[in-house]
Amino acid sequence: METLSPERVDAYLRRIGADRPSRPTEDALHDLQLRHLTTVPFENLSIHLGEDVVLEEEALVGKIVDGLRGGFCYELNGAFAALLRSLGYEVDLLQARVYDKDGRPGIPYDHLALRVRAADGDGRAWLTDVGFGDHSHFPIDLGERGDQKDPSGVFRIVECEGPGADGDLDVVRDGRPQYRLERRPRALSDFAAGAWWHRTSPRSHFTRSPVCSLLTARGRLTLSGRRLVTTEDGRRTERPLADDAELLAAYREHFGVRLDRPPVPLHPRP
Repeated sequence: METLSPERVDAYLRRIGADRPSRPTEDALHDLQLRHLTTVPFENLSIHLGEDVVLEEEALVGKIVDGLRGGFCYELNGAFAALLRSLGYEVDLLQARVYDKDGRPGIPYDHLALRVRAADGDGRAWLTDVGFGDHSHFPIDLGERGDQKDPSGVFRIVECEGPGADGDLDVVRDGRPQYRLERRPRALSDFAAGAWWHRTSPRSHFTRSPVCSLLTARGRLTLSGRRLVTTEDGRRTERPLADDAELLAAYREHFGVRLDRPPVPLHPRP
């Protein structure tokens, strides 16, 4: 895969408020992930605005850097992979299947996550994910099998067992599996079918309601449909937005997302 030009890298770093690291170190990776999570929203607005989702690095980076938008996993982690690779990190795209509330894994290529190696890590691999919404603030050590504490909870990497496990890993948060991760590297184009399903199927939760969410210093801010949800220091409050003008203002003021019309749910909840 081609790397971004130095000018494009600088523009991306400005977008997330980060300085260019002198070397691709583990400390710099931790800082870049946190900055990405607090500046680039997890959002599915393209689905509800009738916009195409183009899984090409140039288009993904352009949406975030030039369009001042966010995206969902394929877009956010696809773009972040391009940035990290251009900064000298070794990056693999990995496919994962997200567990539902009943503990069942979703479709293949349900989620895109990153395996990243730094120059100073002695080959250590980090699970790096800026596209799962409410998840770890910092990368997770893929080689560690004990508890890994993060501001968002306690994570554990578990070797999958049984028929069809094939060396996959479960990513567990606070005792509950989040997604099943395959170790084989993939190309961005491999995720096209999963992205298409998630942005078109009535069974996909992404098509049922617009969502825009951002990590904050004290919690998380989420615009779900027409409800602004604020979580600060563990306390959750909700505020309904009265009309389109208030909705568009909330996107602009809280997330930096400027829309000329409100998103309309593709497959509204019954």
